[in-house]
Amino acid sequence: MSHAPSQRFTDTALTALAPLIWGSTYIVTTELLPPGLPITAACMRSLPAGLLLVLLCRQCPKRQEWLRLLTLALLNIGAFQALLFVAAYRLPGGLAAVIGATQPLLVMGLAWGVGKQVPALSGIAASLLGVLGMAALLLAPGLRFDAVGMAAAAGGALCMGCGTFLTRRWRLSLSVLSLTGWQLLLGGLMLLPLVFLLDPPLPPLSPRHWAAYAYLSLFGSLLAYGLWFRGVQRLSPVAVSSLGLLSPLAAVLLGWALLNQTLRGQALIGLGVVLVSVLAVQLSATPQRSPA
Repeated sequence: MSHAPSQRFTDTALTALAPLIWGSTYIVTTELLPPGLPITAACMRSLPAGLLLVLLCRQCPKRQEWLRLLTLALLNIGAFQALLFVAAYRLPGGLAAVIGATQPLLVMGLAWGVGKQVPALSGIAASLLGVLGMAALLLAPGLRFDAVGMAAAAGGALCMGCGTFLTRRWRLSLSVLSLTGWQLLLGGLMLLPLVFLLDPPLPPLSPRHWAAYAYLSLFGSLLAYGLWFRGVQRLSPVAVSSLGLLSPLAAVLLGWALLNQTLRGQALIGLGVVLVSVLAVQLSATPQRSPA
């Protein structure tokens, strides 16, 4: 059943809130969290929110769904978060974001190769335009190219793309909130051993630190992932993945507004191109909807 235009607009707008919230992660992490604890931040962002949602929803997966649920938790939360922070620490943010901008193209490839859905040429062109716009917005002369960081960024984009595609394709019996909670809980548990292996011990936390961790968990995970997985169930995977480009845009605009970072010339052109790309992908994507 196709979306009514007004309903599809509402679903798209609500889904877009997720990457816009995620765009605040950079400024919260750099300005409010204790430094040098990337995996700890990823775990504290996921585990408490997942535990809270699972306890509130009290809905368990069916026995035959556990393997798929673990796979989704690994792709969308565990592996993605770990690779994301590896890339963030080894690459300039602009280069990592440009590599991540290839995610809509990856989802189109999966939909074509696995789902036998031939992508529209307009969608491919719009997605390529998004990559070019992100490059104009974020790339600067004299970038250093780190092989491990680039592999991590590409792996993260692949994980999130596969997770978005498979979440839509498998359609587990869980409600949106339960699906979000179980993925956050299981993904957080996957990250927990890495906290002790890779990060130094957590220092004494100030009220500011606690408030930042609470924001990342309640808004950056519980709310944002809930809206994201709701969108995955109601919109096409390509349309959802293209909305992820709004995350670095939000980060750039917050840096300009709150940290006095410059935004002019080529960057402004790139920003406009990315917005046009996101809109074009939404218009070219085939409306899809599953039962509520």
